[in-house]
Amino acid sequence: MRDRAFPVWAIWALGLTQIIGYGTLYYSFPVLAPAIAREFTLSEQWIFAALSASLLAGSLLAPTAGRWIDRVGAAWLMTIGSAAAALALVLCALAPGRVTFVTALLAMELTSCFVLYGAAFAAIVQAGSPQAQRSITHLTLIAGFASTLFWPLTSALHAHLSWREVYGVFAALNLGLCMPIHWALLRIARRGSRLAPSPPEVAPVAGPAANEGSTLDARSRRTAFLLMLAGFAIEGFVLSALLMHMVPLMATLGLGAAGLFIATLFGPAQVASRLVNMLFGGRLAQTHLATIAAVLLALGVAILAATAPWLAGAVLFAVLFGLGSGLISIVSGTLPLELFGRDGYGARLGWVSAARQFTSALGPFAFALLMSRTAVETSLWSVAVAGLLGLSAFVLIDMVKQRGRRGRHPVLGNIIGTIRSDQGPRRHQAPSSGPHDMEKI
Repeated sequence: MRDRAFPVWAIWALGLTQIIGYGTLYYSFPVLAPAIAREFTLSEQWIFAALSASLLAGSLLAPTAGRWIDRVGAAWLMTIGSAAAALALVLCALAPGRVTFVTALLAMELTSCFVLYGAAFAAIVQAGSPQAQRSITHLTLIAGFASTLFWPLTSALHAHLSWREVYGVFAALNLGLCMPIHWALLRIARRGSRLAPSPPEVAPVAGPAANEGSTLDARSRRTAFLLMLAGFAIEGFVLSALLMHMVPLMATLGLGAAGLFIATLFGPAQVASRLVNMLFGGRLAQTHLATIAAVLLALGVAILAATAPWLAGAVLFAVLFGLGSGLISIVSGTLPLELFGRDGYGARLGWVSAARQFTSALGPFAFALLMSRTAVETSLWSVAVAGLLGLSAFVLIDMVKQRGRRGRHPVLGNIIGTIRSDQGPRRHQAPSSGPHDMEKI
């Protein structure tokens, strides 16, 4: 079914800006880092430490960025963010020394809060899309090609240009392509603000696709929100810990040249999971999808730890890990929508981004420290156990949601209403705790 609130061209255009955003602000860095380190006479570890510090700073800004998105509008901030990203890339390209380069790198990661997934998901929801979850899935499917495209593209450009000139080209992409697209989305956002439905008086309880108003009371909302942040933070740690070490890890496990081939399986598996979910996952609750993603991540790491250096086991790890990563990207946008509805969606996405980005910055260093102190297999088992903790968080969210639904069972509600009416007029006239009375997270 076509989504009139957010047309097909807008999904493809926004997907293009996500590919460029992730490619220029994140995936290009590992390719250019050796040349940057050589020019500034620094170790590559120092360069990656600067990136991690910048990611941590971005995680601190993310909740504030989410509140601004709710207040000003995602399309406006994405338009401004594209210009800011271009400026940050130009500053990187012109940086005369270490301090100015790190400052520009910090600016790059701060501007990413306004142009990447969190802002893009909010733009779809703020457009009043009746199929926001499906549109988000389509967007992640398109943007999933960012690493597949920008790793070889950056390498090809760097073969003919200096790293400074490459950053100059990337600045032009953000300014010349992303900014006009985000500006064009403003018209859709204005129409969405006029057509967006008001919050329902009775929260829906049937069907994940229709569940865009919260079914939880105030206490359950707080519990589910904290569990959601914990789950995404843990899975962000698991993903970053292994992704940043993927190729050298394969070599350490004795897989040799096959390690590079295994690493390349991650991207296609990530896109495949999003495609399968788009085609067949329409009726699946997002809490269940998050649980499946966490199972795939933990299972993949456990298989690698148990079977290394068996090649087939490593291939299975890369496929399962890619599938889990693809699904996590989807539910990071759709789970908050399913649990809490549209109101305050940008702010909640800001907290989700902060939780994931904070642990993602720490994951590579923590895993490297584990490998230096213990056997590689022991380190992998530790990450697998961490993945199970994230799985537990999503399972508990589903239990909280089911408890909230039982509390709104229509037959039970009628019985409770009858009891209240028998207890006197004061109880009968007491206001109910509808969606408008719930405490906002």
